Amino acid sequence: MKEIKKMDFKIAVLPGDGIGPEISVQGVEVMSAICEKFGHTVNYEYALCGADAIDKVGDPFPEATFEICKNADAVLFSAVGDPKFDNDPTAKVRPEQGLLAMRKKLGLFANIRPVQTFKCLLHKSPLRADLVDGADFLCIRELTGGMYFGEKYQDNDKAYDTNMYTRPEIERILKVGFEYAMKRNKHLTVVDKANVLASSRLWRQIAQEMAPSYPEVTTDYMFVDNAAMRMIQDPRFFDVMVTENTFGDILTDEGSCISGSMGLLPSASTGESTPVFEPIHGSWPQAKGLNIANPLAQILSVAMLFEYFNCKEEGALIRQAVDASLDTNVRTGDIQVEGERAYSTSEVGAWIVEYIKA
Repeated sequence: MKEIKKMDFKIAVLPGDGIGPEISVQGVEVMSAICEKFGHTVNYEYALCGADAIDKVGDPFPEATFEICKNADAVLFSAVGDPKFDNDPTAKVRPEQGLLAMRKKLGLFANIRPVQTFKCLLHKSPLRADLVDGADFLCIRELTGGMYFGEKYQDNDKAYDTNMYTRPEIERILKVGFEYAMKRNKHLTVVDKANVLASSRLWRQIAQEMAPSYPEVTTDYMFVDNAAMRMIQDPRFFDVMVTENTFGDILTDEGSCISGSMGLLPSASTGESTPVFEPIHGSWPQAKGLNIANPLAQILSVAMLFEYFNCKEEGALIRQAVDASLDTNVRTGDIQVEGERAYSTSEVGAWIVEYIKA
C-alpha cells in the first residue's frame, strides 16, 4: 500500500445563520471521521459571520473572523442571511456584506461550482431525464470584480452600478478556466455579452489572446442569454464555463436546478489566500433549528476541500458515502422517495460518518 501523506489541517469553521449551524456540524463530523481514518490531524477554530455576527458585534465579517480565516489552511463556511435584513431596504449593514467582505479580504477571485446529476435523483430535475442524464460541468465565476464591487450611487430618482474589470482580473480568472479545462475534457466556454457591453468585449479579447497558449483546449464564446438557454436545452454540451461576477451568479443558480436539488451542490472559492468551501444554497431561515435541512452539499464541500489539497482518496470516500446514502434512501425530506421516511439532518450526517468509519 502506498504511503499516504499525513496532513495537519487547521480549519476555520463559519457556521453563520439559519440552517448554517446544523449543516456545519455534519461537515465537521465528516471531516473528523476522514482525518481519523486516514491518519491526518485536524484542528477547528470557530468564528462569527453574517447576521449572527451583526447581532453580536455589529459587523458581518469582524476583524477577528478575518484573522482566523487568514491563518487557517481552509475555511468551512455554511450560510448567511436573515429575513429581518431582507425586508428592510434601509438596513445599513447586511449579512451578505460579510460574504462579500470575506471574498475581498481573502482575495477569493474564483468561485468553482460543479454541476452534476445523480442517477437516483434524475426524476427530481425539472428537465427531462434524457436531457440531463450525464450532465457534468464546472461553472467558474469571477468573484471580486464587476458590478457587485464597482462604484455605486443611489438617490430617489437615479441609481447606477459600475461593471468594471481590469486586464489582470480577467487574465487570472481565465487562467483558472483554461487550467480546469485541461484537467477535464479540454472544452472551455467563455460566457459574455460582447455584442452590448464594453467590459465583455475586453473579456473576449483577452480570452482570444490567451487561447493559443492552450492549444489542446477547444475554446468557444457564447452570449450569456444563449448560454442560459443552452444550459436548459443541452446541459451536456458544457465542460468548463467561465464568466464574470453577475452573469456567474445567475448561471450557477440556474445550473444548480439541473441536478434537482440545491441541497446537493457544493462550491469552492479560491484565490490569493485561504480557500473557502461551502454549500451553494442559502440559509433557509424558515427551517432553522428544525433538523430537516439537507447536509449533503456541506458534506460534499468537505470532499472538495480534501481534493483541493490533493487528498483524492479522502474526497472519493466522501462521495462514495454520499452516493451510498442516496442509494439506500437515507435522505432528508426534500429529496426522499415517496413512501419512505424523511431522515433528519443529523441522521443523514451520522449515517455517512458510520459509512466512512466502517
